[in-house]
Amino acid sequence: MKSGIKVAVTILSAAGILVLSGPALATNGYFTHGVGTESKGMAGTGVGSNAAEGSIIAASNPALGVFADDNWEVGLAIFSPLRSYKASNSFVQGGFGAFTIGEGTFDSGSKYFPIPYVAKNWRVGGGDALTLVFYGRGGMNTTWDDPNASAWFDPTGQGGAGQQFPGTYGGGDAGVDLSQAFLAVTYSGKISDRFAWGIGPVFAFQLFEAKGVMNFMPYTKTFNDCFFTQPPGSCDPTPTALSDNGHDSSAGWGATAGIWWAFNDVVSAGLSGQTKMSMSDFKDYSDLFAQGGGFDIPASLKFGLSIKGTNNVRFNFDIERTMYSDVDSVGNPMANVFSCPYAIYGQTGDINQALQGDFESCLGGNNGAGFGWNDMTTYKLGIEWYASESTTWRFGYSYGQQPIQKADVLFNILAPGVMEQHITVGMTRRNGSDSAWNFSFMYAPTNSIKAPSAFDPTQTIELSMHQFEFEVSYSF
Repeated sequence: MKSGIKVAVTILSAAGILVLSGPALATNGYFTHGVGTESKGMAGTGVGSNAAEGSIIAASNPALGVFADDNWEVGLAIFSPLRSYKASNSFVQGGFGAFTIGEGTFDSGSKYFPIPYVAKNWRVGGGDALTLVFYGRGGMNTTWDDPNASAWFDPTGQGGAGQQFPGTYGGGDAGVDLSQAFLAVTYSGKISDRFAWGIGPVFAFQLFEAKGVMNFMPYTKTFNDCFFTQPPGSCDPTPTALSDNGHDSSAGWGATAGIWWAFNDVVSAGLSGQTKMSMSDFKDYSDLFAQGGGFDIPASLKFGLSIKGTNNVRFNFDIERTMYSDVDSVGNPMANVFSCPYAIYGQTGDINQALQGDFESCLGGNNGAGFGWNDMTTYKLGIEWYASESTTWRFGYSYGQQPIQKADVLFNILAPGVMEQHITVGMTRRNGSDSAWNFSFMYAPTNSIKAPSAFDPTQTIELSMHQFEFEVSYSF
């Protein structure tokens, strides 16, 4: 078994290099619609089902590792999120203290991403199971590099006429790149034939980069501390950890646990959760994210009900709750910057009023502005049909109200996680009793959010996205 674990670690490490070489996914907010090809074919359901054969199911519910085959599973998804934003004209065009996005419709680049996963299950004494799972998840990736994109504002900060600058936010090509990799090590066992449990640690690694957002400089805590509290010329107000610093890394961990129980031979249920993951700070972006670069990974909770029907059909009903609002850099609204001293100074011109502002509400502060995301609840339906001993078909649909608030559309050009529906289909083809090919396809129809810009109420911004994903995996 020790040699098997060494092989597992080697393969998981190789997969990690591939995951972190490209951006992660963005479906339900910035979590994937499911983990593993079997589950994805059913819109991410299966928390309450003991029918999954692949080891990756332990990522959905650690208790289910005890039912999975004693095998390897290797998968690769090709993910395509197609994102755009549309900005209307403006009556002030960057004047009178407004910040205006250049008019037009613009598409994000970087449209195809490979995302792998690897899982291994081992049977241990007494019928228990030890499962290692490596997978990519999360992500807010955009590349706004259209040469026609621009922004209008008064660079003097005096509220005069606006001037045009290249790039979505007037700082050149804009966008963010967040890649996340997870390694879960879970142990599962049975108390009886109708009750199973699983628990284990989850380790995570993140890479992040932001570009083209330097013009938010006056709203950073670094700028405000220097501008308002230090003698003129005694410090440099320019933040060095706001934008265009390349990729920075973050590591941390949390825990996952789950249970499964069968009410009878027909109906079973599952409950699983992952704690909020405490991550080290992105020091190179401490002027952008709240709490000096904090970017923890939000907690999630899943409940699933599974029903065996007639004619070899199984129905899965799952609910997933993701607590985005518990992570300040994600959940804090952009409106927090309007309590920042420089924002007050720009509106009133009165330095004494500005000094009554909240320095911690500036970007990078303890209450710094974020993307303004609400918690997200996703409802999922999956159907599994055992057409024959060698072939299983899967179908699924999920719905969850997207997490972005209308007041935050401007900043969420960087992270337009507006998807609400997912339609999926999948299939397993077994090669005898020892191996199988799995396939899944996901289509997320176009969804959008449209609202006035918080920095120019005379302008509306619309964020849109639709997605495709094809995944194949092999278990052996």
